[in-house]
Amino acid sequence: GGVSAMALAKIPLSKEPVPQSVTASELPIKAYEVALNTGPDSSSGLATAGFRTAKYLPVEWHQSNSELYHKAFSGCELSEQGRGEAKELAHHAAVTSQRAQQASTAALGLRLKDMLFCKSELQKMIEDLDAETKLLAAQKLRLERALDATELPYAIATDNLQCRERRQPPDLVNDEVERELLKEVELIRNVQELLKRTVMHACNQMRLNRDHKEICEADWSDKVETYSIDDQCGRYSNQSTNIQFHPSSVKLEESASTQETWARFTHENLERAERQKLASINLRALIDSILQDVSQDLRRQWDVVQQAFAQRCEELHDAKHKLEHHLRKVLQEIGAQEALIAALKQAITDQETPMKVAQTRLYDRSFRPNIELCRDEAQFRLINEVEELTETIESLKNKLLASEQTLRNLEDTRMNVEKEIAVKTNSLFIDKHKCLAHRAHYPVLLKLAGY
Repeated sequence: GGVSAMALAKIPLSKEPVPQSVTASELPIKAYEVALNTGPDSSSGLATAGFRTAKYLPVEWHQSNSELYHKAFSGCELSEQGRGEAKELAHHAAVTSQRAQQASTAALGLRLKDMLFCKSELQKMIEDLDAETKLLAAQKLRLERALDATELPYAIATDNLQCRERRQPPDLVNDEVERELLKEVELIRNVQELLKRTVMHACNQMRLNRDHKEICEADWSDKVETYSIDDQCGRYSNQSTNIQFHPSSVKLEESASTQETWARFTHENLERAERQKLASINLRALIDSILQDVSQDLRRQWDVVQQAFAQRCEELHDAKHKLEHHLRKVLQEIGAQEALIAALKQAITDQETPMKVAQTRLYDRSFRPNIELCRDEAQFRLINEVEELTETIESLKNKLLASEQTLRNLEDTRMNVEKEIAVKTNSLFIDKHKCLAHRAHYPVLLKLAGY
């Protein structure tokens, strides 16, 4: 009473298309329900009641296996293709990341070279500025020493002028020595003003050197820190243990500089520092020239004053020598004049006795009696004798007065000459023993040059 498999195979199935979404277990059940519930030999499914499970037809089985094989094969191909693509993508990603990392490392290396070059240039400039500032400080010390050294020449020159004010007329004259001393005082004042201005200029230049040195030091310090950071970044690798994700680091900082501004910043710092270094070098050369010129000018003026003093002392010595010679002659004349006066007085005294004799004779003959009172030759001779004696005495007295006046004039001349000799002696003492002795302490050329 059961239906065979062949008969079941001949049973027409439903013409409705089997949906692709129907599973293999659902397809036989529906076909069996249609086949078993139709036909003349149907037992209404009572004979296969215990065997109607989810079974497939052979065609279905072959179809299912075929589909399964196809799907498995397709899945294997897709899997193999996906695996190959994945390996290729992974390899490409590894190569790309390695290449990018190498490029970044190379870029960091180039950056480190640029940083090292800038850092070395800044360090060299810092050392140059520091050395230049020390050299300029030494020059400034020379200026200060030279300025201090001018105090003694100024004191000597002013003391010479004050000492020469104690000269007595007529030696109190505006001579060549005084004019050269005034020039020396004016020169020393101008030198002091020049040295003071140069010291201020040197201080200002030293301040500028230190300021630009600090700017270069700050730039150098930033580059040292940056070099350390970039060097550490260059040492990072895939095997480093201190790496981690920093997603926010990709965004550029708004205040970040460009490579051009970075290079220009350091270049400008170095350029300004170089200008200050050159200015400092030029200032040191100028200071050398100033100190050399100043010391030579002071010593040259000192030589001129010394020559003027020597010439003046020689003139005073000659004048004093001539005055002493004239004084000796005046003293001789005074002695001779005194002897003459004494002789004249003696001569006058000697003429008094003959006058007495002649006048006594005339007086006694005036007592002759009567006719004897005669104007005889003897009387005329006695009268002539008295007149001659009177004239002689008067002449002697006049000569005595003239000699006495001459003696007084000689005494006045002697006093004037002695006074003039004293004036010359005083002037000579001031110029030779005071001024020239004081000028012997004039600073030497090296001290005036600041050494």
